[in-house]
Amino acid sequence: MHKDLLYQIALTLVPNIGDVQGKALVNHFGDAASIFRVKRKDLEQIEGMGTVRARAIKSMTDFALAEKEIAFIEKFKIKPIFLTDTSYPKRLLNCYDSPLLLYYKGTADLNTTKIISIVGTRNFTAYGKQVCEKLVNDLAQQDVTVVSGLAYGIDTIAHKSALKNGLKTIGVLAHGLDRIYPPENKSLAKQMVAHGGLLTDYRSNTNPDKQNFPRRNRIVAGMCDAVVVIETTIKGGSLITAELANGYNKDVFAIPGRITDAKNEGCNYLIKSNKAGLITSAADLLENMGWSEIKKASPKKQRELFIELTAQERIIIDILQQHESVNIDELYFKSSLSSSAVASALLTLEMQGVVVAMPGKLYKMM
Repeated sequence: MHKDLLYQIALTLVPNIGDVQGKALVNHFGDAASIFRVKRKDLEQIEGMGTVRARAIKSMTDFALAEKEIAFIEKFKIKPIFLTDTSYPKRLLNCYDSPLLLYYKGTADLNTTKIISIVGTRNFTAYGKQVCEKLVNDLAQQDVTVVSGLAYGIDTIAHKSALKNGLKTIGVLAHGLDRIYPPENKSLAKQMVAHGGLLTDYRSNTNPDKQNFPRRNRIVAGMCDAVVVIETTIKGGSLITAELANGYNKDVFAIPGRITDAKNEGCNYLIKSNKAGLITSAADLLENMGWSEIKKASPKKQRELFIELTAQERIIIDILQQHESVNIDELYFKSSLSSSAVASALLTLEMQGVVVAMPGKLYKMM
């Protein structure tokens, strides 16, 4: 395990090898260690690599920084989660630029059934605070995990409200786990480790520099089922998260506000441009996501399908027949099929009238 982790960390340190290229290498060679062992000419044959990147990998001979990070991880009981680990957030796997390696400290399941990200302005109003607190309070019976960025403002309110209502909450950081930013949230962060967690793709001794926050936002957007935006200006960082979520094919919702209030310009813009659905309550969110409680009917007798199914379609049907409805991300997880294979199978099954698509990227048997 130590050796595997050494190469995994080292891969994140190689110049010119980002998450996208790193994932391509891991998918081709199977693990991080193999990437460092193959010949340069084999590396160069990978699409997008080229001589410069291949040479950078082969020039990586000093693993002292990776060893230092392992010592930090072991000392502070941090859990490293590599792309191929079973505990890696599976919703993130469907994002093209998902991190190669995550560092996690906490108790919350990163693959739990319902995860929402709540983001918003640092300079919130009384209205934004009230809306955020009520939204989280009304989700208390749904066992929803709340994700945000542990920043000032709406992020902090969302985390605190989740803890108050007994919900797990995860803070995604724009720096290493050796510090907390803003420092005023140290006490809150400690509570979150016990009742949720702290997650980052930055190693220790990484400062909360300005450029880190947009990169942090891709995790906030990618690891959830839906993003909810509460108060943001037209240039607010929350808009970046919303745009990323749209790019990842996630559901995005926004709370509307007064058109004369600059802090609501971002939310109103997202709604007006059809980049976010309008919600005014937790009930709206639950309905859109297909999470509303449904009265249990008597169990349906499983019907026979008198159509020819491919092996991939049969896998999808077998999963759907076990549940009232299934989210698209859960279909990816349980089927172990590629996203394109799942999409193709679902389209065929919909056209045949076997499967129906519902709001919230849910699918169920007809």
